[in-house]
Amino acid sequence: MLLLVFMYISLFAFIILSLSKAMKYAKMPMHSRWELYPVPKEKGRGEYGGSYYEEVKWWEKPRETSLAGEIKEMLKEMLFIKNLFINQRPLWWLSYALHLGIYLLALWTVLLFIGAITEIAGLPMVTETGVNKHWWAALIYYCTLFTGSIGTILAAVGAGGLFLKRVFNETLKKYTTPQEYFNLLFIFTVLVTGLIVWSSDPAFNYGRDIMKRLLTFSAIQADTALTVHIVLLGLLLIYIPLSKMSHYVGKYFTFHKVLWDNDPNLPGSEVENKVKEAGRFKPSKSWSAPHCKTGETNSQ
Repeated sequence: MLLLVFMYISLFAFIILSLSKAMKYAKMPMHSRWELYPVPKEKGRGEYGGSYYEEVKWWEKPRETSLAGEIKEMLKEMLFIKNLFINQRPLWWLSYALHLGIYLLALWTVLLFIGAITEIAGLPMVTETGVNKHWWAALIYYCTLFTGSIGTILAAVGAGGLFLKRVFNETLKKYTTPQEYFNLLFIFTVLVTGLIVWSSDPAFNYGRDIMKRLLTFSAIQADTALTVHIVLLGLLLIYIPLSKMSHYVGKYFTFHKVLWDNDPNLPGSEVENKVKEAGRFKPSKSWSAPHCKTGETNSQ
């Protein structure tokens, strides 16, 4: 039962810590309003980098925004890492392999969950004579097999490749912190243990069995390799929201609330109130540098 309890704790910790970080970002003071164009939410103008402010007496006219345009642009970055592809193409291949692998593994987890429910309902994925011929069972079985195998391999290649690239590339080495080495090595280790477990069960039956036990609150039966993999995976889930790998939480705020926030600062508006509130904000920590010592201001 210890493994079962540990899995519950790690899953809930991942969700709660991620939500906690999102709430922390949402409550932060107003940013410095970069307003970097093009702003995709500018309806009819986002494509060419235009702005609502082009209009004569714009403050007297209704403002139209496009949430669809904003989401479309966000998805390009979240799903395909667009900016890295444009600016750092050599690094994109490994980075995207890691991220695409993680996306496929997330889908694999959902498919394991669906497969577990299907088997609990009385429709097994695998029968004594092989894969169940029922179209639903066969669909879930092969989709699970594809996403799990390809996702694990891609993510392992991406994590291992990025680790080696940061070790041997002199330019990247200058900007890589010990935590970044640790993060990549941690992910790679979890994936390698997953590959070891998969090698003894290519059909991922163990995954569906674990999902069924999570759903039915039953003790998990695991050998040494599977136990090590579950423990490492659980620790990774707890660690991710506490580290810089939690950038998946900050993506929305980075784009919607920082890069593309060009709402007009009109008298009596919500923006004006936020600006005044931000002006009253007192930092809890201080810093200094050769050009700006603690307690002094930089007039340049």
